[in-house]
Amino acid sequence: MTDTTRYFDVIRRPVITEKSNRVIGDNAYVFEVEMSADKALIRQAIESVFKVKVTAVNTVITRGKTTRHRGRAGRRRDVKKAYVTLRAGDEIDVNTGL
Repeated sequence: MTDTTRYFDVIRRPVITEKSNRVIGDNAYVFEVEMSADKALIRQAIESVFKVKVTAVNTVITRGKTTRHRGRAGRRRDVKKAYVTLRAGDEIDVNTGL
C-alpha cells in the first residue's frame, strides 16, 4: 500500500455542519479521521492529499450514544474528528469530496 492510499484511509470524510462552516472563516476545516491516527499522520495526510500547508491539528473523540430501536439496545459508533488549521491563503474545497 502506498503512502497516498494510506492517507485516503486516514481521512474518512469532511464534516459539513453549521459549526464546521463557522470555523472555515478562521481558515480551519473539520474532517472525520481514523481512530488510530495521530496528529502527525493527520497533518501529513492533509498536506499530501490537498497540497496545502497545515499550521495546527486539534483532535476530539466523540463517544457514540446509546440508542434503542424497537425495544433493542444499540450503540452508535465512536467518531474521531480533526480540526485542521491551514496557512493563510490556503484553502480546501470540501464540497467536492475526496
